Amino acid sequence: MTHLYTDLTTPPPLPEGALRVVPLGGLGEIGRNMTVFEYGGKLLIVDCGVLFPEEHHPGVDLILPDFAPIRHRLDDVVGVVLTHGHEDHIGGVPYLLRERGDIPLVGSKLTLAFVDSKLREHRLKDVPKHVVVADETLSLGPFDLEFVAVNHSIPDALAVAITTGAGVALHTGDFKMDQLPLDGRITDLRAFARLGEQGVDLFLTDSTNADVPGFTTAERNIGPAIDAVFANSKKRIIVASFASHVHRVQQVLDAAAKHGRKVAYVGRSMVRNMQIARELGYLHVPDGVVVDKLDAAPPEKMVLMSTGSQGEPMAALSRMANRSHQQVSLEPGDTVLLASSLIPGNENAVYRVIDGLTKLGANVVHKGNALVHVSGHASAGELLYCYNIVQPSNVMPVHGEIRHLHANAKLATQTGVPNVVMAEDGYVVDLVDGHASVVGAVECGYVYVDGSSVGDLTETELKDRRVLGDEGFVSVVVVVDSTTGKIITGPEIHARGMAEDDSVFDEIAPKLVAALEQSIADGARDEYQLKQVLRRTLGSFVGRKLRRRPMILPIVLEA
Repeated sequence: MTHLYTDLTTPPPLPEGALRVVPLGGLGEIGRNMTVFEYGGKLLIVDCGVLFPEEHHPGVDLILPDFAPIRHRLDDVVGVVLTHGHEDHIGGVPYLLRERGDIPLVGSKLTLAFVDSKLREHRLKDVPKHVVVADETLSLGPFDLEFVAVNHSIPDALAVAITTGAGVALHTGDFKMDQLPLDGRITDLRAFARLGEQGVDLFLTDSTNADVPGFTTAERNIGPAIDAVFANSKKRIIVASFASHVHRVQQVLDAAAKHGRKVAYVGRSMVRNMQIARELGYLHVPDGVVVDKLDAAPPEKMVLMSTGSQGEPMAALSRMANRSHQQVSLEPGDTVLLASSLIPGNENAVYRVIDGLTKLGANVVHKGNALVHVSGHASAGELLYCYNIVQPSNVMPVHGEIRHLHANAKLATQTGVPNVVMAEDGYVVDLVDGHASVVGAVECGYVYVDGSSVGDLTETELKDRRVLGDEGFVSVVVVVDSTTGKIITGPEIHARGMAEDDSVFDEIAPKLVAALEQSIADGARDEYQLKQVLRRTLGSFVGRKLRRRPMILPIVLEA
């Protein structure tokens, strides 16, 4: 999906003393968050995440932010600030570092530990890293940074205040205001208030739950629901969650210890991340609870902590649902607990997995029928509090689909924020003399990771894949005498991915011959022209007769 920005112009040169903000991902979608700040000829990047593919992205592994607008200026990048360790904020880092491997990474201890494991997988060495904590300050080029503790669904999340000669920009990252967090680390509203008193010129705020009234439910409130699942389950329990959701895994471990069960991790990313969290002290594992083998105890005493809560086709839970997992075979009476929210766009994939699990006889517990997950994002009531506390001059909603951004903008306006800037990926926002506005746009599309290929898959090729998957494929082969132009063999027509038998094409074969002979008689001998005749004639027949629009591959051979 490439935005052409027909109503926006190429941005003008950045005025001296002004701050430029360019989101390259995360605005208009849930994922691939990346924002570039420019001041004094230098660039600072906040987050660099990935977006997971949906059904209309066949064969795609990951979707990255588009680095093209800054590729020619990578030497000007002074650092990448990572607000927290979720994939939609750190997953793109290795791909950025492939283009310049010495960009400094800045983040909390857990965040950088998660990133470090990715860098090893990509064989990226000697990447500079700065571990920071809440209340710490750091200067990178012309950017003075202050880090603020925020509460989220992963430990060690940080907001960042960016001070330049143009003013102060406060980026919340992902956050909520849970007053009873499992790790005791609340969002530092005192720091928000202090920054507000000093003057926040641009407030970039998480929009994910802006259209949800009230306040996000506290993490502690779901403990009883998880405990009830463990108490009522007579056989094996499989819990699916994000591989980085340390808080949720902690609750599962505590429930397992209480009910005398063992826990085994399923999925490489789950094993890796929980080992890191345990080593760094963010995950407290009761003695003897975690085991290496998936069958280390009888089924009624086992819990499997798995990836795949979003219906990802290659994740462990999806493979269990379609019986393709090599180690886990679900049995009737097993309980599957989906301990996550539905990311917009993933609904069909998740419900398909739920249907598959249910068909196998599993009891599926999810947010729709039990309080087994709470969001990691601030709802409308919390955002209102933040706007009243910070009292910014300008607000730019970030992180969310279009409806979330607009809901957030409405909240900001209701609290009296003087100016709200609505932007999408690629929009260029300048903060000049205390006022922020959209001044243009850069072309900013999706970059697809397909196996070892990065950015080589185009929208046209992706469309071809969708056509193949939805409408099928028809090939037609004709052999033509290169001297006389007479048809020697064919047409041979074969279809794949279609319900109809090849015999359905018998009635169109003579018409193809006639169309080719007429074209040759009119002087057409060029291979491309003859292919087009085959494609048009066959395509018209298939559309009229079969009500389909398959991909048609015409082949003309000369003999």
